Amino acid sequence: MGKFTYQSGPRVDIEDRALAHLQLVISNKLRRNESFVFSWRDDASIGNGRTSVWLHPSIPVWFKYYGSRTPSLNRTWVEALAHAANAPTGLYLVPEPAEAFPGEDDVFG
Repeated sequence: MGKFTYQSGPRVDIEDRALAHLQLVISNKLRRNESFVFSWRDDASIGNGRTSVWLHPSIPVWFKYYGSRTPSLNRTWVEALAHAANAPTGLYLVPEPAEAFPGEDDVFG
């Protein structure tokens, strides 16, 4: 279970595999100086609500992984997340789809 931290504010626990995919999409957008919204569902322990943050290239973000191994990446999932990030509603964690090209799940790393 990894953790996404935005500046000194919101933190959310995200499974390492999902976090690796989100990191790729978020990093690519911020590298291009694009700002966007990132939303997630809150844990029941803090009310089952939803949190949204405005991501901007000048504001620091952290990706903390608890596992020592780098997860393989699913190109189809990265594309689905990137599509969400480019939509008016912003980035949110979509379920992992089946890999479009089986056997090529490690094409990004």
